[in-house]
Amino acid sequence: MAEAADFQGTSPSPARRWLRRTGAVLAGTPLLAGLLQLPAGSPAAAATPAAPPAASDNGSVAVSVDSLTPGAPTEGDTVTVSGTVTNKGKKAVTDASVGLRVGSLLDTRSSIDRVAKNSGDVDSPVGAEIDDKYTEKFSKLTPGVSQPYTISVPADELDLGQDGVYDLSVTLTGETSDQPWEQTLGVRHTFLPWQPDELDTKTKTAFMWPLVSTVHMTAETGSDEEQTPVFHDDELAAEISPGGRLDRMVALGKDLDVTWVIDPDLLASVEAMTTRYEIPGETTDDQNVVGGHQEVAKRWLTEVQKAVADKEVVALPFGDPDLASLAHHGTSVTGSLRHLKEATDVAARTVESILHVAPSTDYAWPVEGAVDPSIIKVSTSAGADKVIVRGDTFEGGRDLTYTPTAPRPIGGGTTAVVADARLSTVFDGDMTRASASTQAVQRFLAQSLTLALQTDRPRSVVVAPQRTPSAAQAQTMAEAIGALQDSTWSQSQDLTAAAKSKPDPAAGTEVPPASAYPKSLRKQELPRSAFEQIARTQDKLDRFKVVLSDQSRVVTPFGRALNRGMAASWRGRPAEAAIYRSGVETYLDTLIGQVRLIEKSETKLSGRSATIPVTVQNNLVQGVEHLVLRLTSTNPTRLEIDGNAYEEQPVAVSGGHSQSVKFTTNANANGRATVVAQLYTQDGRPYGQPVTFDVKVTEITATVMLVIGGGVLLLVLAGFRMYTQRKRAAARQAEEREQDDAADEAGAGTDADSDGAKNPEASEERPTEESAPDTRGDAPEQPSDPAPDTAPESADPSGTGERVDR
Repeated sequence: MAEAADFQGTSPSPARRWLRRTGAVLAGTPLLAGLLQLPAGSPAAAATPAAPPAASDNGSVAVSVDSLTPGAPTEGDTVTVSGTVTNKGKKAVTDASVGLRVGSLLDTRSSIDRVAKNSGDVDSPVGAEIDDKYTEKFSKLTPGVSQPYTISVPADELDLGQDGVYDLSVTLTGETSDQPWEQTLGVRHTFLPWQPDELDTKTKTAFMWPLVSTVHMTAETGSDEEQTPVFHDDELAAEISPGGRLDRMVALGKDLDVTWVIDPDLLASVEAMTTRYEIPGETTDDQNVVGGHQEVAKRWLTEVQKAVADKEVVALPFGDPDLASLAHHGTSVTGSLRHLKEATDVAARTVESILHVAPSTDYAWPVEGAVDPSIIKVSTSAGADKVIVRGDTFEGGRDLTYTPTAPRPIGGGTTAVVADARLSTVFDGDMTRASASTQAVQRFLAQSLTLALQTDRPRSVVVAPQRTPSAAQAQTMAEAIGALQDSTWSQSQDLTAAAKSKPDPAAGTEVPPASAYPKSLRKQELPRSAFEQIARTQDKLDRFKVVLSDQSRVVTPFGRALNRGMAASWRGRPAEAAIYRSGVETYLDTLIGQVRLIEKSETKLSGRSATIPVTVQNNLVQGVEHLVLRLTSTNPTRLEIDGNAYEEQPVAVSGGHSQSVKFTTNANANGRATVVAQLYTQDGRPYGQPVTFDVKVTEITATVMLVIGGGVLLLVLAGFRMYTQRKRAAARQAEEREQDDAADEAGAGTDADSDGAKNPEASEERPTEESAPDTRGDAPEQPSDPAPDTAPESADPSGTGERVDR
């Protein structure tokens, strides 16, 4: 379902490179410590502490109980116990014998805790050994060598009387060379619930079955039409593959009466794997490689759909946000609660679209069920009215000698659904060893039966195990639930029915103060800086999305990535959490930077007005719009932009294209002016980085233009005067020639001599035409010579190469 904008022609995402360099995972979340319960009859008898630390063997021989069947025997059953004995000492053990002993009745829940804490203590009291025929003997136990044993005893031979839980011990007796007498060298205490008859009032037990994982998807997607999702690793494929943790959770849970509690992010991530998905490559070029577990993802989702059919499904907010971190560090950061609301709103749609069931979104589940007033307030701010807490958070109630029912009204229409701490934490720890798994199952059954025998009041009990059980833990949980479903004292119930059951009026309903919140959990919370970074990224996203033609390509993947940045699974992994959040922000910055202004060098203007082009480049695969480009002159007295200090023009650019926007400028003076180009969103917020460049103005000022204009005018007038003078001179010469011609005609036929005689002075002083200097002949023309005759000037354009006098 993840979708994101992508871009063309850019290098691999910095977010992907950061995620590939994630540091080692830090230590896991420590268990929440609880107070030991006092014996029944005291007000604290109903307290529910967390699991005690694992016991250590203090005998020279280690005894393990790897199997106990049936876990809760009834009349006619045969109890079979098997395991190993290992000589830890330096001396061989001879005449060794493994036998069963039934100890005292454990009639309080705290007494079960004490036995579990000291399950390997040879000094702990044990009962008498059962008949010698139900023993297994070893002639010699060599140091460092383990030997298996199996003992089967009819339940009738165990001499079990009153209903309840018994301390069942497997002991090894023998002697060594330095202590040659029979003695107990090793012991393992376990629990044997005995309730052969159906109880009149059975406890109703709701078991939460969590499908939650860590964060696997990034905000990045491909630029193709399908927006190929990108995962920062391929570990999810291992979890859903046959034998993987999540595969075992589904395979085991489908046959159990449980309430499925699901993080929608897990479903969305697996669904994204059903088609094409990518993960970072292992080569140095940082190129993604295509993931190849599509069929595995399809099969797993199909199995989940079958498993949850006709079962109750609770959807956590998308990404399983850390409610305690949000309450303690995020509420003071604007917008943090908005992400919780979005995560809750999208949860139901995601689960229903993938699993085809309508989930409940009425529940909030803080980490390890630890709460204070601020956590309750945040948990219910997104619409949840039921908060799953743990019994070691709430007091059982004054003067109560039993564990009260799960629901507790805490005001404001909110119900605290109190999960039993002992039943919820019994599966913590390493369950890969058969002995640890068997002990957890027996302890779970023992606590459940003891709780049921506390009172005849009808009660609903909720079990909320760890969020991400390992495959071995899931196997142990399934064995315990299966045995409980077949028991005579409990019946299954879904979570909603438990939450709606009638509250116990004597149960405590006061939410503990903030000072009571466990320090070990507070140390693992997301810091305030994490929520500030998420808010900063959201602000960038809000500004970015308004310019996109298809906002869903960005809003959906980044919105879900921000939800993942608040996940509870980041606890204990602060370095990885910081890298993930920074990767999301860095990738968003990269996308935003794909819409930018192209840098410009100095621009020269040689006229009074000119246009300046500014180029907007869009390297995204989708178009951008609703942008405004503003060009501002820092010296408007020298250079104006369209008659003002600045001008704005709308911008829309198709994906993978560039567009030049032209601005008209007017120069008022010579010199250099600085111009700033900046993109803005339509709401006036700057987008991207500005581009600053200089404009060198070399245009002519108005005064100089007047002077030049006057000079040109004078030249034109002078040329016109010269032209008219030449015209007049030519006209006079033509007139004189006409007069001469007329005179010649008048004296035609007269004797030249008589003329000369009559006017001798004239004949002497006036040269004849033949003797006159020839001004049109071959003699060189002088500058002072009169202009030659010309024809009237034509108004037609002059011919090529023709000289035109003006």
